[in-house]
Amino acid sequence: MNYIEFDKTKKYDLILVGRVAVDFNPVDYYCPLNESTTFKRYLGGSPANIAVGLARLGKKCGFFARVSDDQFGTFVTDFFDKEGIDTSRIVRCKNGEKIGLTFTEIKSETESSIVMYRNEAADLKLECEDIDEEYIKEGAAVLISGVALAESPSREASLKAMQLAKKNNIPVIFVLDYRAYNWKNKDEIAVYYSIVASNADMIIGSREEYDLCESLLGLDGTDKTSAAYWQAKGAKIVIVTHGKQGSTAYTNDGQDFSIKPFPVKLLKSFGGGDGYTSAFLFSLFEGKEIIDCLEFGSASAAMLVASHACSQDMPTVKQVEDFIAAEKAEYGEMVARV
Repeated sequence: MNYIEFDKTKKYDLILVGRVAVDFNPVDYYCPLNESTTFKRYLGGSPANIAVGLARLGKKCGFFARVSDDQFGTFVTDFFDKEGIDTSRIVRCKNGEKIGLTFTEIKSETESSIVMYRNEAADLKLECEDIDEEYIKEGAAVLISGVALAESPSREASLKAMQLAKKNNIPVIFVLDYRAYNWKNKDEIAVYYSIVASNADMIIGSREEYDLCESLLGLDGTDKTSAAYWQAKGAKIVIVTHGKQGSTAYTNDGQDFSIKPFPVKLLKSFGGGDGYTSAFLFSLFEGKEIIDCLEFGSASAAMLVASHACSQDMPTVKQVEDFIAAEKAEYGEMVARV
């Protein structure tokens, strides 16, 4: 069943709004960050990673963003260009703002953390004037990232993109993507998250992120209550992720579908969420059943937590399919299905 209708005649399968950043992942992992000396540089930022994931899976993406006017800005736009992601709406900052940097720490297979440098971050300088309706009209869907709502003028630009999408009957995907940096307090998070969630056709986030979104609403903090509330506002699909416990998609016809993680040897505990989202959305665009979308997303997530990078290691369709086949051959057909 197609819960969300996507116009396949559009130039872009998805137009994303939000963070383009740079990640530094340690090569000398399994030690604290203060002892790491060598890092590999990758493109980062949740919506940027999702765009790369979809591009690797054969989908066309557009992007609204601001990046620094320096060699890091050149690095990320060149990376997008090589992946086939349109960069015509990526603007260079003019006042010295710098691209966000993330240094990751891989202390063990199950313990990782990140340190983010986000003061005067370029992506949060996205302006309303950067968002134009004609470009929005070229997308079959628009994705808003929660981090883009953390500060002005990026939050107003994101809300403009959302409103233009709604005006033109283009589905809105909301990825909650909470990062503590830049937010002033929980009430601020709840206000802006709930505005976009109330207008979204699909919402995806962790239980913690939904709790932040709903902190002013008096809900009971359960997944089913969250799904029912946002579906009453118009969401067709509400996905709640629980890390190692798997995830569940709630659809607006009263059904729910759950998936477990595929077993892999972890290298790090971050990066899987963006692979999950891109692979789920790819499957949704392809018209697959929700449980199959979840399985494809879970497989991509497993592949990424077992690899060193996120964007750089996003898999192709064949690689995901081969991974699923190998996992089922080893662990059984229902290895990931609840």
